[in-house]
Amino acid sequence: MHLTTPRTRAAAALAALLCGATPALAEMRPSLSFSGVPGIIDMPSGEAMRDGIVTVTAAYFGTQYRTTLSFQITPRISGSYRFSSTKNWSDVINTDGYDTYNDRSFDLRFLLLEEGKYLPSVTLGLQDFVGTGLFSAEYIAATKTFGDRVKVTAGLGWGRLGSYNDIGSFGTRPPIDVGLGGTPSTDHFFRGPFAPFAGVEWKVNDRWTVKAEYSSDAYAEESGRRGTFDRASPFNFGVEYQRGDSLRVGLYSLYGSEIGLSFNIILDPKTRAATGILGPAPAPVGLRPSRAADPDAYDGGWVTQPDGADLLYANLEKRLAADGIRIEHFSYTASTVHLRIRNTTIDAGPQAIGRAARALSHVMPASVEVFEIVPVVRGMGTSQVTIRRSDLEALEHAPGNDALLRERVSIADAGPAPEGGLGWGDAYPDFTWRISPAVRVSEPLRGDAGLRLTARYEISPGLLLSGVVYKRLADNFDKITRPPEGSLLPPVRSDIRKYVLNSDPAIERLTLAWYAKPADNLYSRVTFGYLERMHAGISGELLWKPADSRLALGAELNYTKQRDTDGMLDFGEYDYGIATGHVSAYYDLGNGFLGQIDVGRYLAGDVGATFTIDREFGNGAKIGAFATFTSASATEFGEGSFDKGIRVTIPMNWILGQPSRGEMSTVLRPLQRDGGARVDVEGRLYDSIRDYHLGRLDSQWGRAWR
Repeated sequence: MHLTTPRTRAAAALAALLCGATPALAEMRPSLSFSGVPGIIDMPSGEAMRDGIVTVTAAYFGTQYRTTLSFQITPRISGSYRFSSTKNWSDVINTDGYDTYNDRSFDLRFLLLEEGKYLPSVTLGLQDFVGTGLFSAEYIAATKTFGDRVKVTAGLGWGRLGSYNDIGSFGTRPPIDVGLGGTPSTDHFFRGPFAPFAGVEWKVNDRWTVKAEYSSDAYAEESGRRGTFDRASPFNFGVEYQRGDSLRVGLYSLYGSEIGLSFNIILDPKTRAATGILGPAPAPVGLRPSRAADPDAYDGGWVTQPDGADLLYANLEKRLAADGIRIEHFSYTASTVHLRIRNTTIDAGPQAIGRAARALSHVMPASVEVFEIVPVVRGMGTSQVTIRRSDLEALEHAPGNDALLRERVSIADAGPAPEGGLGWGDAYPDFTWRISPAVRVSEPLRGDAGLRLTARYEISPGLLLSGVVYKRLADNFDKITRPPEGSLLPPVRSDIRKYVLNSDPAIERLTLAWYAKPADNLYSRVTFGYLERMHAGISGELLWKPADSRLALGAELNYTKQRDTDGMLDFGEYDYGIATGHVSAYYDLGNGFLGQIDVGRYLAGDVGATFTIDREFGNGAKIGAFATFTSASATEFGEGSFDKGIRVTIPMNWILGQPSRGEMSTVLRPLQRDGGARVDVEGRLYDSIRDYHLGRLDSQWGRAWR
């Protein structure tokens, strides 16, 4: 018999606390620093976020504001884009001509060692490695978790993170040369004095965490030379509150003189923000009687029935309409059915193909064994997915049926549609329109919000008339205190502020486009009209892309004239026209990574190449980065030295929880300049067709049975 008392129970609880024996607590996942990277408070840690995680951090203390977008690109590599703002910049020395200093910077982090039973996780980081250099730093940090409540970090920092109480030096660190920024400061990496930093986190429960750290950042410019705040102590303290998996807020005491706040959003593109996608449930596969039980059912004589085609078409059309699928073409023989579909709602190609196959299993007579399904985009057959009906019947309830079905399905070029059949022209003309709220980001923390009217009139297969009108409701361009800098290149992009403020409402696009498939594996596009809000003209494109290949090659030629800033139809304000063009190579690298290289002439007349890498997730979310290097010198380009940025695409159904093929896309640039600018043509071929090609179909094939 074992007796307990309040004292023994309290002792046991204290022992469990000290040993970290709290099985009810969730694991200690990485939290974020004020710089939006895994860290303690203002210092980084040695951890990495889970693969694919996207975070947005807004942090404030004293005169410091930071907004950071970070992405765990691979399990070991992460990148961050940060916009920083410091107020009272000219309180003591008034040499810059502005009161608030704004800075854009990029970070890279490399996880060198994952945490084990005895060893810590270790990360090497490069902070502001292609910015102005004012916030540049390098560091090595190690983090070890003890139980599921306590986490300890220690590290060494150079640059900003080696500026307070350094303990040694590796050579001499060159002085900061702000210049035009935008180029990697490789001569600074791990050079000069280095200093230690450290911190500890205690997870009180699943929602509350307490933190303390010792900072090695002296804030020499802000606290010393500029006097924007008083750095009285290297010690920082804070408490953070976690709400679910996606939201974290914090309150801090910083540097002995300031109160700080942080707000973090943590998103996993591999999961949906909304709980599931609402929509019609899939119908079961229609089962045929066995040939032995009903041999007459397999007699192909039904193909001669005079009204048979119309009856089959009507029944199939009714079944597909529930899933937002329209018939472009329908033809058959006694053993094979050829169906061309236009998917208007379902975001995953395999799901749309699977729904079409199920509908065919209910409609087509028993003798039809082969289903040839061709998804059509902008009038072009993108691929032919061939499914055997007997495989559908045999695998519907089999374990791992998605992988088993994929092994038996073939994907090939769509080719021409069979002669005859039904459905030609039935889906045309087709008019659709919508009004939706919209936000346009013109530069970091600067943009406008309004309403966007979009209309599409599909005249016939491949012939599309479309337009977009934008009505601005609010903007924050009046917050810009520095005058826009003059450009040494034609102002093909740098006058964006004029286009925003002078056009209300504005015709953003008004085009007539013709899409075709002139040969196997070859696609074409010609677009004429007001191509975007700054340029109008004609654009032509050819793309070679086999449906079962990871490689695609393309070429584009354009002639454009710059539009007036009032957003209407005139060209008198600018007398600028130019011929541009690019040859492009696209390659699916696997595991969701897509590479693209474009070489050619840009809108400002400069010649060069753009390099892009994207990571795409199964639900359609996509995050990527690009950099453009052209014949325009850094001086001609201006601040930033060359064009670069991050592009983000979010599928609407990921947010709404409703079936939708819509998406929101934005490009984040440090600055919008004229060098490396391409005309923004809607509906380029590669992005239009690849949803139904090998790599994309495979990444989403798990939804074929949904």
